[in-house]
Amino acid sequence: MLGHLRDTVLPDRQRHSLDDLREDLDLSSGDRRSKQSAFWTMLTLSAVIAAGGILTDSTATVIGAMIIAPLSTPIMGIALGAVERRRATAALFVALGCLLVLLVGACASLVVPPAYDLLDNSQISGRTSPGLLDMIAAVATGFAGAVALARKDVAAVLPGVAIAISLVPPLVVSGVCGGQGSWWLALGALVLFLSNLVALVFAGMVVFAVLGYARGEGRHRARGRAYLMLGLLFTAVLLPLAANTVTTVLLNAWATRTKSAAERWLSDTPGAEVTSVEGQSRTLYVHVRAPGGLPPIDGLLDDLEGKVPGGVPIVVDATRGQQITAGTVGG
Repeated sequence: MLGHLRDTVLPDRQRHSLDDLREDLDLSSGDRRSKQSAFWTMLTLSAVIAAGGILTDSTATVIGAMIIAPLSTPIMGIALGAVERRRATAALFVALGCLLVLLVGACASLVVPPAYDLLDNSQISGRTSPGLLDMIAAVATGFAGAVALARKDVAAVLPGVAIAISLVPPLVVSGVCGGQGSWWLALGALVLFLSNLVALVFAGMVVFAVLGYARGEGRHRARGRAYLMLGLLFTAVLLPLAANTVTTVLLNAWATRTKSAAERWLSDTPGAEVTSVEGQSRTLYVHVRAPGGLPPIDGLLDDLEGKVPGGVPIVVDATRGQQITAGTVGG
């Protein structure tokens, strides 16, 4: 059954040889100087482009950075090396590449004004609160990427895989947020990157092992050790993702209660209304439309006591450009 599925997904005539795959994924084999020069050049440019796209909140620019980012190559190299039970330098390239991208993000944070609200930027807010669905999408993308690398006839899908799996942008976001001192946001973006990395390695190891790239005598043992190691990695990454998913669900419930409280808070203000309430990175944002001034913010915070847990930050965002950090509930 497994052999039939393998032949269907990747027929022998379309399968790259192990030497070909190693040549594509191992930056320390073959023409090492050219491979490594291209890797570091394109990774640096990708990080700079991603930083520019993130700070200008440009989705198209960030997508361009994803397409040219070469970080998935050594990540898949980790998967191949683990399946072959072979020592490889791929993990070193990944670690050093991550440090480079984080450094670019931290340098980019120097141009961010002190009063800039990071969560107003959709490129940042969308990458600082990952959940379980992000991991599921990353695993599916990893399988697509591994199959595309192993097959000769579907290499054209690799740009789509690069767009679907977010590697460089969350690292840049982590660097930007860390450079601004927003360590919680930086950690959220880093967890997103780690979940994508683990998903790629997991999918790559499964595909490469099933397709017979593991060494003959130790194939089953290598596969068992690979699954054990990945199980531990998955557990380490899934715990914060699951916790963040639960937090997101709770934030949505608290947002509903906050909207009701905000509507009561504005009930005596002519022409004022609550347009929406949303939870981002454990903060509740109350978006209001008001032609004039807003009533004292303490009334909103007092009404929220007992409805929202103490310590949750509340930010009121008025459509006329005024933003008030109201404080924390019960604070």
